[in-house]
Parts: sequence; structure tokens; C-alpha cells
Amino acid sequence: MIATRDAYGEALAELGGENDKIVVLDADLSGSTKTGVFAKKFPNRFFNMGIAEANMVGTAAGLAAVGKVPFLSTFAIFAAGRGWEQIRQSVAYPKANVKIVATHGGVTVGEDGGSHQSVEDVAIMRAIPNMTVIVPADGEETKGAIRAAAAYKGPVYVRLGRNKVPSVFPAGHQFEIGKGVVVVPGTDLTFITTGLMTAAAVTAAEKLKAEGISARVLHIGTIKPLDKELVLQAAEETGAIVTAEEHSVVGGLGGAVAEFLAETRPTLMKRVGIHDRFGTSGKSDELLKYFGLNAETLIEEAREIVSRKK
Repeated sequence: MIATRDAYGEALAELGGENDKIVVLDADLSGSTKTGVFAKKFPNRFFNMGIAEANMVGTAAGLAAVGKVPFLSTFAIFAAGRGWEQIRQSVAYPKANVKIVATHGGVTVGEDGGSHQSVEDVAIMRAIPNMTVIVPADGEETKGAIRAAAAYKGPVYVRLGRNKVPSVFPAGHQFEIGKGVVVVPGTDLTFITTGLMTAAAVTAAEKLKAEGISARVLHIGTIKPLDKELVLQAAEETGAIVTAEEHSVVGGLGGAVAEFLAETRPTLMKRVGIHDRFGTSGKSDELLKYFGLNAETLIEEAREIVSRKK
């Protein structure tokens, strides 16, 4: 197990040695975001911008304009919140080659509570034109996603977590922007998941198999652009969809899938996530249980939606 933010720090330091155009900016949180790993290795290409997120975004846009490949990091609540206007105006509007890697997304921030638990950031970033939105499942996919973001020309938002998460993908897994991955085959329903909920879905699928329910697990590492081909295939072949994310059900993965299927192939569907409310203080594992972000909830939803098919 490894935290996606730790994998980010490792990948960023590796990339820094391969590409001297990569520069890193942080808003006084480099120990938490793990950009400090890059800072120690390449101090002349690291900029601590202080608690001034909007200025950090504007500076990153300027660096991109002169040919640098800037990665900027802070907590998701600050990246999507305090830096929103500058992200829209200075990064997305001109298609600046800026990579926004936000850590501490979702409720697993823990005891910091609802003020720091960003459950809206994917929706906010997804709504901005020209923005690519990525939410990796584990450390291995994070490393691939950071490499893919560096190679991609244009704005990218990558959402990472605070805590260690189970591994879903093997070493050497190839991440491709805009492509989902069928992690577990299945015929009765499909779990369409992102982030840490993919590991929970794999566990749920294993337990459902013992009950005679065949659950497919489709991991969506890129929320935008959505892999419409695999989503449509899942809808057509299994006829029932359960989305799951550590994010609000409004505007996140569940919203993206529902919007697409409503216009192409209306399908039985249930969204598992945060239901239009803020987070709350508590230990991360307790909060996942409190909000129903676990295998047990997915199993219950799978049973219910399969019964509705009959």
C-alpha cells in the first residue's frame, strides 16, 4: 500500500531528472503534497509560493508561456477553491500547459473536517472547458498519470489522496488519458469507479461472486474526457450500473456517467458517493464507513439493482 501523494512525489522527482523544463510550485505545503522530494533534488526549479494559491496559478501560467512544464500543488480544497478564477482565466482559457496536482482530496483528509475535505473539486474542474481531470486508483496508476500529464499538452487536474490505499494495478501498468480499464469482468452489473473506490469495488465483486452475482469493475482514471466506449459497453452488456467515488454524487463521476447514458442508453443506475453534504471530522476509515464508501455499501447496492433488473 502507498498513498497516491507519495507516488506523486516519487514520479515528479524522476521526471525532473528526465526533463529540465519541468518546474514545481507549491503553496507552503510541500511536506504534505510531497513536492518536497522534487525540491530537495532540484532546488533551483522549485518555488514555494507561500499561502497565495491564486498567485501560484498565475505564476505557473507565466512559466508555461515561456516553455516550462509547471506542476503546481496544494490541497484540493485550496487548488479548486482559492485558485479557481486564475485556473479558468489564465490556464484553461488559453490552454496553458499547466499541471494542477491537488492532494488531500475527499473525506479521507480525516480530522481536519468538512472545511478541508474537498468533495466538490472534480465537479468544479470538470465544468471548466479545456480541462482534463484525472483521479488515479493507486500508487502505480498515479505514477503513470503524472507521466501522462507531463507529456500531454494542455491543462490537467490530478486529484490525489492523503492516506495509503490498496494496490489495484501491477507494476508497469500503462496509464492512458481518457481510457478506462476493466479490472474485473462481469455480466450482471457494472461497478464504475474511480480513486480509492476501485479497490473497494474489487473486494465487493469477489464477495458477490460467492452469491452468484457477476459484477464487472470498470475503473475510470480519467473523469474528463470520459471513456464513453467502455461505459456504453458496460451498460449494454450488463444493463445495470453502480458508480462509486469519494466525491459528491453531484457533478463527479456519477454525474458524468449519468449524463452520458441519459442521452445514449438509459440504464438502471445508482450513484454511491457523498450525497449533497459537507464532510465531517473523524478518522479516515470511520468516515468512509459513515458515508458508505466501502465494499459493504457496494454489495448492498449491487443486490438491489440486480433485483430490479428481474
